[in-house]
Amino acid sequence: MKILTLYFSATGNTKYIAELFSSKMDAKCRTIEADVDFSCEIKEHDVITFCYPIYGSRVPRIMREFAFRYKAELDGKKIVIFVTQVMFSGDGARVFTDLLKDIDVEVIYAEHFLMPNNVGNIFIFRKQSPEKLEKYVTNANKKMENVCRDIKDGIIRRRGFSSASKLLGCIQGKLWQGDSRKVEPSKFSAEVWSKNRVKIRKECNSCGLCVKICPVGNFSSEQGEVKPNGNCIVCYRCINKCPQRAISIMIGLKPRWQYEGIE
Repeated sequence: MKILTLYFSATGNTKYIAELFSSKMDAKCRTIEADVDFSCEIKEHDVITFCYPIYGSRVPRIMREFAFRYKAELDGKKIVIFVTQVMFSGDGARVFTDLLKDIDVEVIYAEHFLMPNNVGNIFIFRKQSPEKLEKYVTNANKKMENVCRDIKDGIIRRRGFSSASKLLGCIQGKLWQGDSRKVEPSKFSAEVWSKNRVKIRKECNSCGLCVKICPVGNFSSEQGEVKPNGNCIVCYRCINKCPQRAISIMIGLKPRWQYEGIE
């Protein structure tokens, strides 16, 4: 069984899960931001594992676009889906299959992993202690041991595929993106509203780091001034990496703390 792991990770949580799984299953591991021939790589593997953080019970736009771009290559493949979440997502793993409704795929495993919070500019989300971060990692490692054992034994589990999970996910998902079967969000969704809700504060020193690291090219530098381009996907990478804490998204509050990721 040749496995290819494909992931999008904004601040490191999903990368950790993707690399952990790949190391245990001897799978090739790629970020979807890599400059590689994904068409060939997908064709060369039997099982494709998708890993992504869940946003409002929906697949991040960058991963939705990736899945749609390589839909033809995914036809006939077996699929594993891993979702990272802060609290709950309902059917966070299941909604990925809505993007592949018109092709033949078999989901052999789907699981949700609770991971540390990386949102530092909304008061209900607090910075976690080193002890709490270590507990997340320990629990994720234990869960992954069980997942890998199940897959090797041919046991199929699909977290988030129940009717109750779908109902819970629908409540959040409709507000965040709209129709989970579509790549493009509803024009009235929170995802669209958030595209233009990026603020560069006066603390910005025009270092250009955000221009380099944004996964969707939402920043540009013009005459030494950094400007947003109205294409934010709310991944929080820029907020957590900005050395001046000069970027705000969604709401105008300056981040109180920054998430440094896990090892």
